[in-house]
Amino acid sequence: MNGPHPLASAVAAAVVEVGGLLREWRRDPRARSGVWEGSQFKAEADAMAHRALSLRLSAIDDRIPVVSEEDPASLSRRRPPRYWLIDPIDGTASYVHGFDGYVTQAALVIGEHPEVAAVFAPESEVLYTAVRGQGARRDGLPLPAHPPTPPGHGVLTDNTPEPAGIARRAYERFGYGEYLESGSISLKLCRIAEGHAHLFVKDVPVRDWDVAAPGLVLAETGGLVTRLDGTGFSYRGAFEHTGLVGAADPSTCRTVARWATP
Repeated sequence: MNGPHPLASAVAAAVVEVGGLLREWRRDPRARSGVWEGSQFKAEADAMAHRALSLRLSAIDDRIPVVSEEDPASLSRRRPPRYWLIDPIDGTASYVHGFDGYVTQAALVIGEHPEVAAVFAPESEVLYTAVRGQGARRDGLPLPAHPPTPPGHGVLTDNTPEPAGIARRAYERFGYGEYLESGSISLKLCRIAEGHAHLFVKDVPVRDWDVAAPGLVLAETGGLVTRLDGTGFSYRGAFEHTGLVGAADPSTCRTVARWATP
């Protein structure tokens, strides 16, 4: 496609508007209240953000359905050929407990590929966007491609104060000397895309809506995100997968995936 994607600016505006609402709602204890569903805490703000973001995306083009973490019915149907895949709040724990590390995000998925992505971090007011084949941007400024970054070079990121679990094992195995604490899955992948980190590895369940938008941002800077076993996210079939590896350097991503699943 030549020229700007016709939906790129509209989806960016939608996530920025919903991010502003999330900041306002955060002052209300009712928005931060919720229930546990298995290992995930669902805050009232998750449902509120889902409604707000779905409404805005439907207003852009009501022929494009919305598939959302917060809409179980949309997850039970066969995937449409073109749809918005949204995570109204990625990093609900950060949102509820007063930390900055949450985002709201949306990706336009066509077939098996995210085509347009927008990720907004409300507390820092940073907007990440990408269009497949046209690069990625941070607050409208192009993000440059990454130089080669072999395993052990650069910064490893995760959401704990210091590396733990598989992040600790990767930190020690590959000889990383720097670590960045970050928030949600999406925010960590965007940190890699903008060059503040270089590797993220996780061995817990992840879902397509966690990865679609930031994965495109990362890919458009030359990076790569895969499932923990090194296979790509295909955006078909089941939405849940085991773990992920995201890296600024695709060869590092593949090396770490081979190590993580011998």
